[in-house]
Amino acid sequence: MLSPKQKLTLKSLASTLTIRYQIGKNDISESLISMLDKALTAHELIKVDVMKGCTLPMMEVAIDVANNLNAELIQVVGRVFVLFRRNKDNPKIKL
Repeated sequence: MLSPKQKLTLKSLASTLTIRYQIGKNDISESLISMLDKALTAHELIKVDVMKGCTLPMMEVAIDVANNLNAELIQVVGRVFVLFRRNKDNPKIKL
């Protein structure tokens, strides 16, 4: 569990990230979870864009993806959410 100050730091770091991953009309699949898992391992902090074609509610998607990845949901803004998961072997972001 992250402190409010740590979440604020991660939000500021996320503001400089470009959106790298998208969830489209196929909703949440095993391949999507696998791809996001690899991305979190490599980058620790990622932005995910939920396309308008996705049939699930935005918050449900963000929470479900975060839970499947054992990641922290840092922020949800519009149709974009930010996830963080510390890489235990090689941490890149110092909080």
